[in-house]
Amino acid sequence: MSFGIFFAALSLYAAWPWLPWVRGEAVRTVVVYGFSILGEVMNEAIFPAFETGWEAATGEDVEFISAFASSGTVTNQAILGAPAEVVIVSLERDAIRLLNAGVIPSPDWRDLPHMGVVNTTPFIILTRPGNPLNLSGFSDLTKQGVEIIHPDPLTSGGAQWAILAEYGSHLRETGDPDLAYRQLLGIWQNVVSQASSARSARTQFENGFGNALVTYEQEALRDQLLGRLNSEIVYPSSTILSEHTAIIIPKNIPDGDEALVEAFVRFLWSDLAQEIFTQYGFRSVDAERNASVSYFVAIADPFTVADLGGWSVAGPEIVEQIWYEKVLPKLGK
Repeated sequence: MSFGIFFAALSLYAAWPWLPWVRGEAVRTVVVYGFSILGEVMNEAIFPAFETGWEAATGEDVEFISAFASSGTVTNQAILGAPAEVVIVSLERDAIRLLNAGVIPSPDWRDLPHMGVVNTTPFIILTRPGNPLNLSGFSDLTKQGVEIIHPDPLTSGGAQWAILAEYGSHLRETGDPDLAYRQLLGIWQNVVSQASSARSARTQFENGFGNALVTYEQEALRDQLLGRLNSEIVYPSSTILSEHTAIIIPKNIPDGDEALVEAFVRFLWSDLAQEIFTQYGFRSVDAERNASVSYFVAIADPFTVADLGGWSVAGPEIVEQIWYEKVLPKLGK
């Protein structure tokens, strides 16, 4: 073979994937970062459902690139320049961090349905089978002999929700901030291990550490529905409903993909997506839908962060001033 023929053949081989009669339509992508417990429902159900619907409507293939970690971690990654086009965080406080860091230009998530909240889940207690410590609520976590596994509030959005549940439930019962502080302190004096995320704390508990875990209902309920729960769910009579916020990061979206990303985010509030969330143990933003789900246990006194003044109040006054500045120094750990 002459050098000219060889070079021509090599050039054709190199160009082959890009030749118009060989190459199919390029697959479009959406990059999504989310807090830890979203991984299963998004990868297994939400992404495939949107991909199917988008292809049926437009004829285009779309696929997702995703990463899931603690809410604080994915927020930090976005601040440091990760290419996330959509971020779903455990709490609006992390959305505000993105705003303050200049990652997004305005609080546009509040213009989305339900102020950007895509689903909710109450905070519960997991204990060993048979509930050997006879736990019934957060006040029981102050008892001698209770060994609590807890996510770390310095990295985990779920941990911050848990603090509001532990403090706020007693505040609502007694109306006394000092008694609520004492309950929070008593609970944290029994914390024997912390983990970076709610998912990591659950793993520690499943591996035999501790005898109580404060966590999202969703993780435990999903396992219960699948017959793989090796612990017992305790529903406090008063607990907080965590609210999980979706944020679009416009600067990371390639030109021409804005409508695709917007369509995906809006899909999260569709009937199909909300039904999928309930199948995976999340509570819908639609209260009527939740009322029709047989496995959602009614909570006597559910409350939200808005009942504590919103994150602009609850964050600095409860998480920082009470937990970080008062409770943490007393633990001696």
